[in-house]
Amino acid sequence: MDLDIKKDLTSNWFKLLQEAICNDISELENHKIKFISHTWKRNQKKDEGGGEYRILKDGKVFDKVGVNFSKVYGKFPKNFQKNILGAHNDPRFWASGISVVMHMKNPLIPAMHFNTRFIITTQHWFGGGMDITPCKKDELEKQYFHQTLKKMCNHHNKSYYKKYKKMCDKYFYLPHRKEPRGIGGIFFDYKNNNFEKDFKFVRDVGVTFQMLFNRIIRKKLKKKWTKDDKELQYIKRGRYTEFNLLYDRGTKFGLQTEGNVEGILMSLPPLAKWK
Repeated sequence: MDLDIKKDLTSNWFKLLQEAICNDISELENHKIKFISHTWKRNQKKDEGGGEYRILKDGKVFDKVGVNFSKVYGKFPKNFQKNILGAHNDPRFWASGISVVMHMKNPLIPAMHFNTRFIITTQHWFGGGMDITPCKKDELEKQYFHQTLKKMCNHHNKSYYKKYKKMCDKYFYLPHRKEPRGIGGIFFDYKNNNFEKDFKFVRDVGVTFQMLFNRIIRKKLKKKWTKDDKELQYIKRGRYTEFNLLYDRGTKFGLQTEGNVEGILMSLPPLAKWK
């Protein structure tokens, strides 16, 4: 399949998914609060793409949620080329993706993260995944989350869940704290076996995330919480912040490819605490 067709298929899907997820979030807020949309360009002087990030704050359900779409292209900086597959001898790249981070008003509902992307250098691949970060243990929710991911993965390949869960557990870990960020999920990168099959899997990951966040949020939306629960959430958000600033690949990729800083850092919570 022609690369231009792959670019159109993937970027159009990511944009469509952004719209669908934002519509669901607005519905959860009973359409009483609106997203603030920001469009940006990678380079003001020449056409190197850009994107749109949407932020919703201070809702009844969400303290803050960000939904970011990007489609960028150009050349990697010299000091970054060696870190990217297929860019060592040719710095040109094209990348598109969607990322979502949800920080909840109710501390009994976990923070949720999802992203998928398609990157082209002299090679091309998909990456992404999802994970959730509760501040209080809920074994039933954990079982449901992982069983749903396993069922989705098995529909494509029965080796995916075990492999991508292990990658997620390894990736979303804070070495300096010696603790995981949350309860895991799935994470994959450099996925380039077969474009049609891989793209089908990536679409399914997005649809599954959409179903999961609706189900998890609606189930706990009206549950009572305490001031102590909220304090615990703030401390957990501190850990979340540490991971995103120190280890997150997407943050590093975005900043080192001259992406929009506010869009990249939209994943940070509105308020966090440290003991």
